[in-house]
Amino acid sequence: MVATLACTAFVGTRRLAHGTAAAVALAVKAALERGEDAPILIFDDSDARAVEFDLRGTAQDVAARLSEQAPAAHESLVDEVPRGRGRPKLGVVPREVTLLPRHWEWLGAQPGGASVVLRQLVDAARHASEAKERVRAAQEAAHRFMTALAGNLPGYEDALRALYAGDKARFEAASDAWPVDVREYAVALARDAFA
Repeated sequence: MVATLACTAFVGTRRLAHGTAAAVALAVKAALERGEDAPILIFDDSDARAVEFDLRGTAQDVAARLSEQAPAAHESLVDEVPRGRGRPKLGVVPREVTLLPRHWEWLGAQPGGASVVLRQLVDAARHASEAKERVRAAQEAAHRFMTALAGNLPGYEDALRALYAGDKARFEAASDAWPVDVREYAVALARDAFA
């Protein structure tokens, strides 16, 4: 949903606005109308991907376009698929799993049967990989932002190495000379990389 997207806009290395897509788009539009000539970049706060807004027309036009892009509350975000037998309220989807006979024997001997054990195994694997996934996502987001706004700043390469090494102290030392807004946003994006 674009209208509820949290984002941050920078004019050069100065933070211009932070908040919902509508608030940031209107702040960017106002800056452009004032004659701002420094490059303006807008980042999605969740992953630091670049965001672009259609700023043509009046402020009301911009806000209306952004609200139109959000799905209506009554519209389903998931395609409705006719379901057959089973437990539709739980969203159970039958699929085929190929295992060796010894695997089926072991699964069949477990309390609750094969389905319960397989769900538990999948949940355990998902839980084990969540921390690694959070670190990777934070590294990618911080890297994306740093490349866009800090790539020419002193200490960029060292900060990048520290980011991927998980060395928070070295990351903060390397980014210490950066403009405050750039440094604060990079540190916020990288927070989970140092967990």
